[in-house]
Amino acid sequence: MPFGYKLVFAAILCLFSGFAANADQGETPQYIGSGVCIDCHQQQADDWRESHHAKAWMEPSEASIIGDFTGEPFALGESVFNFRYQDGTHSVTITEPDGTRASYDITDVVGITPLQQYLVETAPGRKQALDVAWDDIQGRWYELYPGEDYLPSDGLHWSGPYKNWNARCAVCHATGYEKNYAPQTRSYDSRQAEIGVGCEACHGPGSAHAEWAEAPGSFDITGMPGLSALGFTQEFPADDPEAQIQTCAGCHSRRAALTDESPVPGTPFHDSYELALIDADRLYYPDGAIKDEVYVYGSFLQSKMYQNGVRCSDCHNPHSGRLKAEGNAVCTQCHSEAGNTRFPSLKLADYDSPEHHFHESGSDGAQCKNCHMKAQIYMGIDERSDHAFRIPRPDLAAETRAPVACLDCHQDKDADWADAVILENHPDADRSPHFSQVFAHAEGGGNDREKLSALFEIAEYDAMPAILRASALELAFPHMRPEDAQTAAAFLGADDPLIRAAAIPLQRSAPPDQKIQRIGPMLDDPLRSVRIAAVKELLQTPGIPVPPALQPPFQTGIQEMQQWLVANADFPEGQLALAGTALALRNVPAALAAFGEASEQDPQLVDAWAMQVRLLAAQNRLDAAREVLSRAMTANPGNAQLLSLDLQLSAQ
Repeated sequence: MPFGYKLVFAAILCLFSGFAANADQGETPQYIGSGVCIDCHQQQADDWRESHHAKAWMEPSEASIIGDFTGEPFALGESVFNFRYQDGTHSVTITEPDGTRASYDITDVVGITPLQQYLVETAPGRKQALDVAWDDIQGRWYELYPGEDYLPSDGLHWSGPYKNWNARCAVCHATGYEKNYAPQTRSYDSRQAEIGVGCEACHGPGSAHAEWAEAPGSFDITGMPGLSALGFTQEFPADDPEAQIQTCAGCHSRRAALTDESPVPGTPFHDSYELALIDADRLYYPDGAIKDEVYVYGSFLQSKMYQNGVRCSDCHNPHSGRLKAEGNAVCTQCHSEAGNTRFPSLKLADYDSPEHHFHESGSDGAQCKNCHMKAQIYMGIDERSDHAFRIPRPDLAAETRAPVACLDCHQDKDADWADAVILENHPDADRSPHFSQVFAHAEGGGNDREKLSALFEIAEYDAMPAILRASALELAFPHMRPEDAQTAAAFLGADDPLIRAAAIPLQRSAPPDQKIQRIGPMLDDPLRSVRIAAVKELLQTPGIPVPPALQPPFQTGIQEMQQWLVANADFPEGQLALAGTALALRNVPAALAAFGEASEQDPQLVDAWAMQVRLLAAQNRLDAAREVLSRAMTANPGNAQLLSLDLQLSAQ
């Protein structure tokens, strides 16, 4: 292997050499475990003990495991899984499609209902989630990803990087999690204060609060900046819904981590994560409806509820996770003739009646969530509801390809029928132009003036949710011309960090002096996600003259970017980001190392192989290029892109 992982680690460390580390942030409290909280907070503990949070990660035992471990074989394509319980140990024997067989002890248990997953250790410290899970509702083993039966050499195999527990899942199933990935050895030494989502996962490390509880009169928080008077890193003021929402969002969102640590509760979301926007294709439908698994936050940000100060605990008990009322009653807490004084803009009306939902009371069609929170099924059997709380617009379905809630029940009908029925019962239903009509066509082609104008119009509309305005800017990127950069600069001063971060790449084609003038101030942005976006964009122009006054924040931003790259070094997509950064800095050896590590982690990542071949060929290292291409074609036989590269190399 010509580009080893030790070189990758060295590349990460030296890519931004010469920049100072972050300053010490002062002493922080320590994690003490949920068990310490119970004596004083009995009711909250009782609610939490049987919650999905408490059971998000458990040790294997007869009490925690609900699956059938009697040894009956379960076939997943050509693979066979035998789950057994013997001599106090739960284990699985797996026969792979190539005939190889191995047995593993079950090391960890994940979740309780509607499904339970099991982890095994394939190397010391490296935990992997199996592709077979237990269906708690039907009492059966089932395939998480039907039709996917991969060889162990495939990156999508259960033992590959995309099913790795340490990197992909653990942080949101634990309290005080530290991944501790070592790129030099591709190994993990992960640690956590507590498995499961405990009290301190939301309230913060509890040692200072415990000191306060012991002696409130003499409690001293000197030397612990940011603590509340009760010793917490996170408070939930009644007049600040954002504090609670951002605490939940850390896990209930589709995002990329910006650091290698589990942020202490109370850390702003945008100091820890980069939120995935509405891409109108892969994660969301063009109208913002959920498509892939996005974990709620990105949907909720689109909603009128979020805009008007609704918080998670208005509907959910924060300790049990259960809804605060059954069925439509959770909605009619506010959406009723009585209303709710916290939300004076609500229209007072009887929504839980046939006059509104035009279905028989108590039927599926009369349930608010079935029309306004259209669900998708993930992990085979897990129904998740869309938290944008949208009003159905079947009139847009043909143009946007977005799903229609009505057709979940009326499967023999179509969108035109659904729209006619809605208009018959609600003749004043909104049928005005919708942002989804712009998003649906935004990704086709590039440099389209009409599309750019429409996207800018959405981004400029202050009443539009910030996530949609930011998404419009992200979708605008391929349609930008140099003369558009000045217009886009207006968005750099937006109040919302999503908009500021999304506006930064739109300066790509600006002259260097104008780029630094516009983006330079963003290096001092209060939020890390925006600062990293600014550094990434400035690095797209190697040698850009950074004025002396901006050198300190630029150096800090470089350090933060390094932390972001290190945090994702065990992700193939993280290695691609490192490689792209190295290319922007004209550091070809580091880029080769990162592309090599990406293809080592996922041998089916053809683009990573192809970039190595092209870079080596550009350096006239043809023998090395052919050797890499040979390994790529062995891992991906018949791939058209690699076959084309082979023809090109043969001609040289």
